[in-house]
Amino acid sequence: MMRSLFSGVSGLKTHQTRMDVIGNNIANVNTTAYKAQNMVFSDLLYQTTQAASGANAATGRGGINARQIGLGAKTSAISTAISRQGSAQSTNNPWDVMITGESFFIVSSGSQNFFTRDGSFTIDGAGNLVMASNGYRVMGWQYDEETGDIRSDVVSALQIMNRDNMIAPAESTTMGYASGILDKNDTDLHSSGGKVMTLSFYDALGYKYTAKMSVHAMSQDGNYYVQLDDIINEDGVSLKRYYNLNDIGQIANFGGEQAPIEDTKVYSVPNDGSVTYNPANGNTPASFTVSYNFDEILDGFSKNPMMSLAGDSVVVTAVGNTQAPFTAPINPVQAGTSVTVEGSVTLTKSVLQSEYGLAYDEKEGQYYYRPKNADGTYGNLTALGPRTNPTEAAKPDAWGDVLSQLGGSVELAMDGTTPKIEVDEKGDVTLSFTANFDTTKDSVFTNNQSGSGSFGVTLEDNDANRSEILEKVYGLYGTDNISYTINFITPDGHASITSSETYNGNMLVFDTKTGNFEYIGTTGQNSATLSFNASATDLTGATVDLGHFSDISIDFSSLMNINHGGVSTASLDNGDGSSDNRGSGRKQGELIGVEIAQDGKIRASYDNGMTRLLGQIAVAKFANPEGLAKAGNNLYSTTMNSGEFDGIGIDITSDGEGSMESGILEMSNVDLAGEFTEMITTQRGFQANSRIITTSDSMLEELVNLKR
Repeated sequence: MMRSLFSGVSGLKTHQTRMDVIGNNIANVNTTAYKAQNMVFSDLLYQTTQAASGANAATGRGGINARQIGLGAKTSAISTAISRQGSAQSTNNPWDVMITGESFFIVSSGSQNFFTRDGSFTIDGAGNLVMASNGYRVMGWQYDEETGDIRSDVVSALQIMNRDNMIAPAESTTMGYASGILDKNDTDLHSSGGKVMTLSFYDALGYKYTAKMSVHAMSQDGNYYVQLDDIINEDGVSLKRYYNLNDIGQIANFGGEQAPIEDTKVYSVPNDGSVTYNPANGNTPASFTVSYNFDEILDGFSKNPMMSLAGDSVVVTAVGNTQAPFTAPINPVQAGTSVTVEGSVTLTKSVLQSEYGLAYDEKEGQYYYRPKNADGTYGNLTALGPRTNPTEAAKPDAWGDVLSQLGGSVELAMDGTTPKIEVDEKGDVTLSFTANFDTTKDSVFTNNQSGSGSFGVTLEDNDANRSEILEKVYGLYGTDNISYTINFITPDGHASITSSETYNGNMLVFDTKTGNFEYIGTTGQNSATLSFNASATDLTGATVDLGHFSDISIDFSSLMNINHGGVSTASLDNGDGSSDNRGSGRKQGELIGVEIAQDGKIRASYDNGMTRLLGQIAVAKFANPEGLAKAGNNLYSTTMNSGEFDGIGIDITSDGEGSMESGILEMSNVDLAGEFTEMITTQRGFQANSRIITTSDSMLEELVNLKR
């Protein structure tokens, strides 16, 4: 009888314990990251009144089971649903962080590490990242200045808003890179100014400058050179002027002056008839007879407005005092000798009417026009020359007014002579003229030389005209950095010519088969350095300190030398081109924001456009997270059954399953419907156990009453 009483008591106790667990769950239904608990029952001890016996083959009796009477129930285990993720609650507070997965934040009381799923953090007065509820400091890994990344080491407190993190100090630019295309058909590459590229960079004080650099094509295909042209400050002033210096090379250089590149080739005389080679004969040296047109040999020919209209009708009629026809080629005509040319221009009736506004009378065969007065008004209709006498100059003064519209006065065009004007039966007008020009070269004229032909000029191989031989005979034109030397002329006119190519800068070489970058400066190099001098001496003799500049290594390996429609897109940018763009330099920046990434890395943003790693929130993961002991305040501590914390922690994204979400908190994972259901069964169980006690009490009372 007494056993049932104690069984009822044990049932009451276990159901009360279960009710305590349910009550705690419901009380924490809104606790951040709370993990619900569940209690499991088990039976208590048993009293054996008769042991079990086996079958007896000798007597033929079978076996019987043991007779056992239970002594009640007990609490078997209280488990925590620690791996069940709570719902997400958006707070829009950047310091609120939710963990997904089975990891835990690591926090420290100053003397002991604890673990929590509660990510409601804040910044304390010292700039530390702490739990908002109790001020425990959040632990993680620090930024390594040497590697530029996080150093995974023993966890330490994360101080976010310290003095060093409030500003991004000014930093010199140390790296740059080139990208884009250099098209060999780009005319800029072959011009004296080259293809201009600019690189923006900062000095150690945060001041911004622009380096003006240019790329120039060299004589060999696929070869270019890059030089520094100038450096300009933020106000657009060249540092040469700002520091009162002679040359930008006193401040910085990009490769410097290089040794000349020499190349010797053999060239032949053109076979297009423009050049005739005259071998040496006795005391007569070898020479070339080169063809020139009127414009090249007659001074002012191209500037004369009538010459371009006359075209091929221009012919030479006299050289000096010799009239055409010439009895023989005049050899030579000295430079400065006067040459008389004749030519004619025919203007059709339609051109005169449409271009010059003249009126033509078909019946009279006569032109009319209105002369323009000095005040801009037009005079009376004036007749211009009858057709009946086509050889007569028809009112030359009036025609002069009309022809002045051709680009200059008739007198200027004709070098002081008046053209002969003829009107034919169709109304077309022919202007015949004579003009005098001085020759600019010693030359040979043939009889009635026309403008469509050429003048022969004899060039001997001597220092005075070697450059002209190179240009006119061999088509080689020297530039600012390329010069040519004729070594010898063979009996048939071939020449061995050496080119000498100089440049100031770094040679840039591409593979001519693929267009891929090969090297800059010397073989095997991907980058070249813009080097700054420590100091310079200005024009007054004073020393200029240039120590605030840093050398800049510029990577050219991304450039391509391929077709792009004759347009190059090559450009320069600061930094190394990576996601962090290291070495880009910057001015000083003020902190404007902090964000926590999914991997727990904390980055600061500054008003100079820079982002910077401040640290990383590390997490702990346990072999048996349910073995952690609840320490209150949403904290857990390790036990012998949870597994130990190694003091370092892990990156939450290392297993590919977990992450951190900023601006969100994890809610309690308590299921109210389930809790209320368990509350009902617990209440009924408690009631049933209380009935055991009251019933047993009634039976004892009946037993006592037997005495009466």
